[in-house]
Amino acid sequence: MQISKLQYITNGDSETSILNEVKAAVDAKIDWVQLRIKDPNLDFLTIAEKVKKICKNKAVLIINDNIEIAIIIDADGVHLGLDDTPIQQARKMLGKYKIIGGTANTLTDCLNRQADGADYIGLGPYRNTTTKSKLSPILGLNGYETILPLENGEIYLPVVAIGGILVEDIDELMQKTRVHGIAVSGLIKNATDKKKLVGQIHKKLKI
Repeated sequence: MQISKLQYITNGDSETSILNEVKAAVDAKIDWVQLRIKDPNLDFLTIAEKVKKICKNKAVLIINDNIEIAIIIDADGVHLGLDDTPIQQARKMLGKYKIIGGTANTLTDCLNRQADGADYIGLGPYRNTTTKSKLSPILGLNGYETILPLENGEIYLPVVAIGGILVEDIDELMQKTRVHGIAVSGLIKNATDKKKLVGQIHKKLKI
């Protein structure tokens, strides 16, 4: 199972904005989309079905938090926060072939995710971000170096850095830690030339 080094997380506040940002991300050669919908007034299922069509044969589709939706639309997997459904329970619901990612903020979180059978870990936040409320403590580069040292680390799962990451952060993250890749949202959504930006990120991540 290949875990992408560049993952895109949606942050639109309407069906139209979410569909537009997913299409723009996929057109810019993003091959991994995590559908995150926090507004309970939006029709998650309808949006998920439409996003799946956009991603078909172009990008892996991961559903944030909502296992039931992932099952209904046969998504590629789910990403679960620290307070969401336990990974072992999600595995029983989804089966062994679906991708399950888990959020982490500490080394203990990472070890627990690893022990519970996650396929990858989303570790963060790197810095403050406006796309998510209720942020865990900021890690910064030092936090990643402590949790994912270049040598003798305890985490063998692919770890994706998340939370306010900028293009200029990538080199240090990749050179000084064992981070597998990055997950971004606003960085790409707000870019005027998304294809150019994604190309720059791909080069830094050696994709």
